[in-house]
Amino acid sequence: MTLVLDASMTIAWLFEDEHTEAAHAVMRRVAVEGALVPTLWRLEVANVLRNAVRRKRCDEAYADRSIARLARLIIQSDGETDDHAWSATRILAREEDLTLYDAAYLELAIRKRAILASCDTALLNAATRRNIETITA
Repeated sequence: MTLVLDASMTIAWLFEDEHTEAAHAVMRRVAVEGALVPTLWRLEVANVLRNAVRRKRCDEAYADRSIARLARLIIQSDGETDDHAWSATRILAREEDLTLYDAAYLELAIRKRAILASCDTALLNAATRRNIETITA
């Protein structure tokens, strides 16, 4: 797996108003090749879906179906995310002015020498400064 998938890209797959052809291409790639995510990814995606239900952007049934579809993809959680939280990830967050959550995706892409797929401008800019290849929607 050479692709680190961030939650913002994942959410772009789920909501029509965020969907782009580029996001769809990433989804197809993940369906074929799989992706790597920090351990917080599932929590972030579930939280966005929870908030979408609360804001009436979708209903619980849609959120459940979305999670079931995502669960069928080959998305591997990185078991070392937590080990780097207080060291490399924290340093990246400080140096790149990112949240620790976003820095976790960047740290993983750097450590695994992987492409980062994201819709987050600040994260994409930080990745570019760190010479990490990116894909955006």
